[in-house]
Amino acid sequence: MSNQAVAAGSAGKPGKAVIAGLGLLLPGSLLISWQLLGHYGILSEMLFPTPYTIAQSFISLAASGDLWSHFRVSAVRAFSGFLLGGGLGLLLGILVGLFRRSERLLDPSLQMIRMIPSLAVVPLFILWFGIGEESKVLLIAKGAFFPVYINTFMGIRGTDNKLFEVSRVLGFSRLQQVLRLVLPAAVPNIMLGVRLSLGLSWLGLVVAELIASTSGIGYMMSDARQFADTPVVFVGIIVFAAAGLLSDTVVRLIERRLLRWKDSYQG
Repeated sequence: MSNQAVAAGSAGKPGKAVIAGLGLLLPGSLLISWQLLGHYGILSEMLFPTPYTIAQSFISLAASGDLWSHFRVSAVRAFSGFLLGGGLGLLLGILVGLFRRSERLLDPSLQMIRMIPSLAVVPLFILWFGIGEESKVLLIAKGAFFPVYINTFMGIRGTDNKLFEVSRVLGFSRLQQVLRLVLPAAVPNIMLGVRLSLGLSWLGLVVAELIASTSGIGYMMSDARQFADTPVVFVGIIVFAAAGLLSDTVVRLIERRLLRWKDSYQG
């Protein structure tokens, strides 16, 4: 391909600044409209405080240190639950995906547990583990387990069987098949499961922090709700959204690095 053709192709693609601007267009328009509607009294300040009021609450909480202390506690809970649940999901997904006997033994029971809502097991977790950190982390781990488990299983079972035949011809051992063939082929599904699991960890954190918590972003929001401090509730929502987006972006960067070999459609 000539240099002119390459230059013409690159010239037709929007720059990173343009792409970032397009991504900010919708939320920016919503914030401006929200501020104007609140400023002129069309929206209730009690129910929908303006973005400026929310920003003031954010700055006040950050300056006092309360926001960061609550966020530290929440982040430790979320990532502890994610590591526990996601790690077990990965191990059992590999085990069930590789061995049909394990699938027959474990998968039906795991699928039944998956159908139990997290809120339904909260009373049991309190009875079994008390109201300390154990019950909160385990509740988050329950939600984080299944996306990684199911996607790991599907990734392994989706590996082309012809590759196994080639590996047998090359004399690969079972361990070599798993490390050089199965896991690399399952990486796209595993990373999808990790992204979903992280998102559910942050969602499960909100439920977990309603269990007699005295710290954390969820507790901060619940406490603010009792005193009708709506801006603080919105601050908590924004913190959860930003933390979820940041963790998802990190996983996507790792995924892009692991899947550099894969030539996929970029849109």
